[in-house]
Amino acid sequence: MKSNNDPERLIRPHLLNTKPYAYVSPLEALSEDTGVATEEIIKLDGNENPYGCSPRVREALSTYPYYHIYPDSEQRQLRKALEGYVGVSSRRLLAGSGSDELIDWIVRLFIEPGDRVINCTPTFGMYPFSTETGGGRVIEVPRDEDFAVDVPAVKKVIVKERAKLIFLASPNNPTGNATPERDILALLETGIMLVLDEAYYEFSGHTLVPLAGDHDNLIILRTFSKWAGLAGLRVGYGIFPEKIARHLTRVKPPYNVNIAAQIAALESLKDLDYLQPTIRAIIAERERLFTRLAEIEWLKPYPSKANFILCHVIGRQARDVHQELRRKGISVRYFDTPRLTNCLRISVGKPEHTDALIAALSQIC
Repeated sequence: MKSNNDPERLIRPHLLNTKPYAYVSPLEALSEDTGVATEEIIKLDGNENPYGCSPRVREALSTYPYYHIYPDSEQRQLRKALEGYVGVSSRRLLAGSGSDELIDWIVRLFIEPGDRVINCTPTFGMYPFSTETGGGRVIEVPRDEDFAVDVPAVKKVIVKERAKLIFLASPNNPTGNATPERDILALLETGIMLVLDEAYYEFSGHTLVPLAGDHDNLIILRTFSKWAGLAGLRVGYGIFPEKIARHLTRVKPPYNVNIAAQIAALESLKDLDYLQPTIRAIIAERERLFTRLAEIEWLKPYPSKANFILCHVIGRQARDVHQELRRKGISVRYFDTPRLTNCLRISVGKPEHTDALIAALSQIC
């Protein structure tokens, strides 16, 4: 029993045992842990763009004179630029400090304590994290053996649990597979609010944005972290029904997207001629990486429409492989959770990164 002087007694009870989000280590921490110089580390654990941001971003950030002034809280220039890129009205667009912040807003807007939120596992860890910290209750509906969404099972849970919201990533993280449009439309027909996370859209080439105007229960999220190389600046955006966008505008924090992030996003949208070839290079390297991983008899790579490949490790411990690669200065993501037992997720790097990874895996073999 806590004493009256213990500040923990004032904390909301459901937050006392909340599990923190499992984030990846920054370069400096990896260097310190492994003894490998920062510039020599091959970072394949965060699904970042190995080619970095547009050169226009660096130039614009170095010359901007007004960092002492608050940014535009309404994100007018950015939303107008996104209007051209996405093809929807700026009235339906909102930017956040990464799509993670948008996930948090959505939970804040829709979910009251105890409300049910459907999560199709295995998937992105921010969905249960934001739901639980917001007081909602996560209802897990496992995907099938090929990581496809079990639509009939989801429909049953919607009715049984009276769920208000479903998060659905396509392509899914960390499995890399996309959900067919017919399955998403079948879920939209239930009337539940569906949050479709298209964080890896640029690598899959498929989107439901053209159909968003026909469904008032569809929210689509995207990010600049992957394709545009802006993971460190934290900027994402959402396509919302116009009524929902207006409500979110009222509850979001002011100045939530800092001026550097807004500048970087604007310059990225102006420099597609630079960024689109890097996207094509990553897609091509994804296919080569898959082929090389499949040649290793103790790895089972899964086909991917994103910028990473999930691998099941066979006959040895994925944790040991992860640690051995780490000692060699190669960082990949390790999973050992239900449905992802003994798995590694490997981000797509440059060709020389693939070569170094395969060489290291061959040495481990």
